Amino acid sequence: MAELSPAPRTFLSLPPLPDGLWRVMLGTALVVFSFSLLNPVLAVRLQTGGASATAIGLFATLPFVSVVALVPWVPALFARLGVGRAYRLGLGLEVAASLGYLLTDDYRLWCALGLVSGLGAAAAWNATEALIAHNVPPTHRGRLTGLYQALLGAGMAVGPMLPGLLGLGPTAANVLASGGLIAGLALTLVPAVLRLRATHEGHEGMGLLAAWRFRPELAWAAVVGGVYEVGLGSITTAYGSQMGLNLGAATSIAGALGLGSFLFQYPIGWLADRSEPHRLFTAGALLLALSAAAFVGAAHWPWLLWACAALWGGVGGALYTLSMIRVAHDFHAHSALAGTSAMIAGYTLGGALGPVCSGWAIDHFGIQGQGLWLGALALTLALSQGGARRNTAMGGPDR
Repeated sequence: MAELSPAPRTFLSLPPLPDGLWRVMLGTALVVFSFSLLNPVLAVRLQTGGASATAIGLFATLPFVSVVALVPWVPALFARLGVGRAYRLGLGLEVAASLGYLLTDDYRLWCALGLVSGLGAAAAWNATEALIAHNVPPTHRGRLTGLYQALLGAGMAVGPMLPGLLGLGPTAANVLASGGLIAGLALTLVPAVLRLRATHEGHEGMGLLAAWRFRPELAWAAVVGGVYEVGLGSITTAYGSQMGLNLGAATSIAGALGLGSFLFQYPIGWLADRSEPHRLFTAGALLLALSAAAFVGAAHWPWLLWACAALWGGVGGALYTLSMIRVAHDFHAHSALAGTSAMIAGYTLGGALGPVCSGWAIDHFGIQGQGLWLGALALTLALSQGGARRNTAMGGPDR
């Protein structure tokens, strides 16, 4: 196993970072806030308009499909435009898509807008993760990555709560989400963002498949984390609406998911600077399996919707955070961009599978089907960690 970096002395110790990197991190947090506010509202609009759980799941999947499709082209995009310009272009596409939902209720056009939003997210997301992995010192990678993921978790927690807290209707919530995206773009319109770099000069390129082969257990952890953290929010919100919850109560389920993500990320980053990673991955997998079993009881005890969602957000987000921390260590000498792109592809694949599989399971087998497939998925992650020590002790990747 790769040696752990010396741990900083204090729990809150952080390194000095370029101003542009902080701006990108905060801008991406605003993107996640807007995404988390808008998507549950759109899911409820579809549900109240008569769409099936499968149709809602398909719509929620499309942005993630775009991300997965664009990820292999990200290195070429960054080389052509520069990381900073590609980041800004991505945010611009997300702004355009969010405004589009205000202009039409047509399901087919919404699907097209979802694909456009995903293209923007792919550019912005890859840029942020690669910049963090490349620019943060090894001694602080766990903490800084955990802090960044905690910012995203805060956005995931606050966004879905606002319709209930502020009494927002669907249109007002959509306008607010668009405003958040515009603010994120404005925050990064400074020269410092264009000066940031995500790769070493003259580094040898590494393909996406080679990165997956180099650390397959990390890629699978990212897939599982994507299913639980971002692949269940919309469909669980729609299920809550189906049970009779109003818009504010239903979207607050997604807020509980975000709150769990916010609370878990910095502590897991702190632990990652000190603990063997395969133990943390295995513990997370077992917690998720238990939560999947508990979720079946939500039909009789609705409070379990919020409890399970909080655990899904916390542990699912932690799996992704741990994967990115290990990428910063394991891929630093080769290509942090390739490693982060591989994890993002896995995470978004999970985000795409989550709503489709969950919608199908609920339509055909009810809440029991949802619990069964999620529990089986979590157990596959626990099994995959058997070879983790051997994999992290291997040499360089097969290019």
